[in-house]
Amino acid sequence: MELFWMEHKKLWRKRIVKISVLLCFVYTVIFGGILSFQWFGFGSSDDYTSAFGNNFDGYTVIRDSQQYSLSFGGELTDETLQQLVSDYQRMESAGMDRELENTDWQTVNSWLGMLYPELRDPGNYKTMICYVDPSRLTGFYERRQQAIDEFLEVSGQTGAEKEYLHQMERKVEKPFRYTWVEGWSQLLGSMVADMGAVMALFLAVILSPLFAGEWHDNTSALVLSTRNGWGRVAFAKILTGLAFTVELFALLAVSSIVAQLFFMGTAGWDMPIQNIKPIAVAPMNMLQAEMYEYAFALLGAIGFAGIVMLISAAVKNNVPALLLSLAVVYGPMMFSGYLPYGLQRALDLIPLVGSSTDIFRTNTFHILGRFIWSPNLLITVPVLIGILCMPLAVKGWSRRMKA
Repeated sequence: MELFWMEHKKLWRKRIVKISVLLCFVYTVIFGGILSFQWFGFGSSDDYTSAFGNNFDGYTVIRDSQQYSLSFGGELTDETLQQLVSDYQRMESAGMDRELENTDWQTVNSWLGMLYPELRDPGNYKTMICYVDPSRLTGFYERRQQAIDEFLEVSGQTGAEKEYLHQMERKVEKPFRYTWVEGWSQLLGSMVADMGAVMALFLAVILSPLFAGEWHDNTSALVLSTRNGWGRVAFAKILTGLAFTVELFALLAVSSIVAQLFFMGTAGWDMPIQNIKPIAVAPMNMLQAEMYEYAFALLGAIGFAGIVMLISAAVKNNVPALLLSLAVVYGPMMFSGYLPYGLQRALDLIPLVGSSTDIFRTNTFHILGRFIWSPNLLITVPVLIGILCMPLAVKGWSRRMKA
C-alpha cells in the first residue's frame, strides 16, 4: 500500500497531469455542462452580439419550459399531441417567438416526421409542426408500433431477432409519461454520451508514460535496484492507473450531476426514452438511461486504461505509447464507416469506441445462437478487455526490465 501511495503521489505531482485534469474539467463540466445549460444550449435566442446567438438566461428558459409542459397533463396521448401542435401554431401565428422557445417543438416535429410522413407537404418549406392539421394526429401508439416494424424490416431484423426486440418493447409502459423532453434529449444525446470520448484523450496523455516513462527518464535501473523490485512496482503502477481513472471520472460525473440538478432538477426522470426516439425498444426511463451512460463511461474508461497501460509497458518511448493509445480509440472512430457492418459492430466493443446512445437503437449481437442487445455487451466487454490487459502489462514490463 505504501508503494501505491508513492506512485499515486508521483503521478499527481506531474504538471502535465494537473493541466490535463483541468482542461478535461473545463471542457466537460464548464463548457459541456454549465455554459451549455446557461448559454449556448438552452439560452433564449436573438442575441446577435453573442457568438452563439443566445442570451445568458438558460436557467430561466429551462424552468419556464418545464412549467409550460405541466399544462399537458403528464401523459402523452393523441389529445396531448394535438394540443401540443395546436398550441405551437397558435403562438407562432401570434408572433410569440419568446414563448415558442418554451415548447418541445423540435421533439414534437421529429415525432411528426417519423410517425405521420403522409402529412408532410413537399411544397411547404416550414417544419411540419407549423402547418400539419392537429385533428389528423391520431393513433400515436399504433403508428409507433408500425414504424418499429417497418424499421426492423428495412434493417433486416426479422424472425427470431425481431421477436427478441419485440419482447423488450412490450415492457415499455404506455401511455408515456410526458414533461419537458428537450433537456433530457441533449443531456443523454451529447452531454453525458460524449464524456467517454473526452476522457480517452486525457487518459492516453496521462497514463501512456506510466511504464514507458521509466525508460524515457532512464530510471529503469533504479527501479530494479530498489528493495521492492519490478513486480511490486508494476502492481502499484497498475493500481495507480486504475485509481486515477476512477478519480477523474468521479470528478467529472459528480460535477456534471450537480450542474444538472441545479439547472434541470429531477423533473422528467420517469419519462421513457421513447419520448426522445419513439422507435426505441428499451424499457428504460430517463434516469435509468443516464445511469447506463455514466456506467458506460466509467467501465469503458477502466477498460481503456488497461489497454493504455499495456501499450506503455510494451513500448520504451512516451511518444509511440501515446500515439498507439490514441489510435486504439480514435482510429476505429475515423475508419469504421468504411468497413463492413459486422466489423463495425465488433470494433464498438473496444473500450470507449462504441456509443452509450446505443440504448436508443435496436442493434444486437448474435452469439452462440442467441441474440444479445448491444448495450449489454458495450458495458461488459470493454472492462473485461481492460482487466485482461493489466496482468499482461505487468508481465510485459517485467520481461523488458529483466532484459
